[in-house]
Order: sequence, then structure tokens, then C-alpha cells
Amino acid sequence: MGCCSGRCTLAFVCGMQLVSVLERQVIDFLGYQWAPILTNFLHIIIVILGLFGTIQFRPKYVTGYAAWLVVWMTWNVFIICFYLEVGDLSRDSDLVLTFNLSMHRSWWMENGPGCRVTPITPPPSWAPEDHRYISISGCLMDFQFIEVAHSSLQILLAERPIESVRDHRSAPQRCAGDGGSSKSQRSRCCPRTQEPQGDCNQEGPRPPREAQRIAPGGHNQQPAEHLEPILHRHRTSLCLTA
Repeated sequence: MGCCSGRCTLAFVCGMQLVSVLERQVIDFLGYQWAPILTNFLHIIIVILGLFGTIQFRPKYVTGYAAWLVVWMTWNVFIICFYLEVGDLSRDSDLVLTFNLSMHRSWWMENGPGCRVTPITPPPSWAPEDHRYISISGCLMDFQFIEVAHSSLQILLAERPIESVRDHRSAPQRCAGDGGSSKSQRSRCCPRTQEPQGDCNQEGPRPPREAQRIAPGGHNQQPAEHLEPILHRHRTSLCLTA
């Protein structure tokens, strides 16, 4: 895959990540999931920076974006384990996702496909006054599996950019002299000699002193001993044309 196509693929994946995480942010806002809201907000900012670095050829931005994706994948693995209650984790805990600020679990718990919500009256005495006591039935898919599907999608979208950045950093840099070089690779070469940047700082052989002397008009001054052969050649050419 060429450099341009790889860059376009990375930009496309960044756009897909933005669309998916914005949808997830709206769902988490509706479900009062404060920990995912903060994490999604940070992810949106870093994806925008990664997209900017991809378009503007900023390697530091792309490297930082790839490093964040490792943290993002770890967070989504934790979310999957949380909703599947792996080990001692429990999805009924109010501390992990809502910071004990609400009793909500997930927006999909009441609004999943096929779910029917039935309010129960009168509510029990232990129920808070600002919360309603409901019964949920008929769901085609439980809310925890929908949340697991969302996290799995984020892991799949984060995996491709990491591979692209790793392949780009491990690929050898070529310049304009190479047949398969691209514009982005040529931009990292020396401006005149078209050599890799690692060789730009190396000093080459110095030109002779005669070539360093510049006339006031901007032309090189040549020594006097070189003028006679040049004039002689001019005279010869005039004689032949006459």
C-alpha cells in the first residue's frame, strides 16, 4: 500500500472513530455515565489532533495519537469485562461509571430493541423520589451485550491506525531518485541534493577557491589563465562561420 493511500486510509479511520465516539458520547450523556463521558471527550480531542497530524504530515501528532489508542483499547477492554462481570466486577456498581452520582446503568437498558418499560406504582419506600421504579421486559438483546458491541467496535477501529503508524515508521525512507518514492517521502529529503535527512548534516568536499569568489554582478570570477582558452575558442568559431 502506497504512502498516499495509507495516509488516506488513516484519515478515513479517524473520521469513522469520530462518528462512532460522538454517537457513544450522546448515549452516555443520556444514561448519565460520567466516567465514559470524560473518557470519550478526551478521545474526541486526541482523534482530532491525530487527523490534523495525518493531513498536515505531523509525525509527533500521529505518534501521540497512536500511543493514546493503546490506552483507549485498554479502557474498552475494561468496559467489556465490566459489563460481562469478569472476576469481581459487577455492572450493578454505581461507583465505576457514574461516580455514585446516579443509579442509572445504561441508556440501552430502557431503550434497547424491543424493550417494553412498565412503571410500577406505588414505588417501594427505598426508591429515591427523583427516580422512577420500572419493570423492563421483551428486550431482543440485553443492554450489556449492546455496550460490549460498542466497545468491540472501538477496539477494531483503534487497531488499524496503530498498524498503519507502525508500518510507516518501520518502512525505509526513500528520496526522489528511487522509483517508488512518494511526495511525502521526498519532502523529508534535503532540498537540493535529495538525500535522506541523516546525511544532510554531513559536510561534503569543499569547492575550489576560484569557485567561491563571486563577482559584484553575481557571476563567478575565473582566474586569468582560464580566459585565454575561452577567447581562443570564440575566435576560432568566428573564423569558421565567416
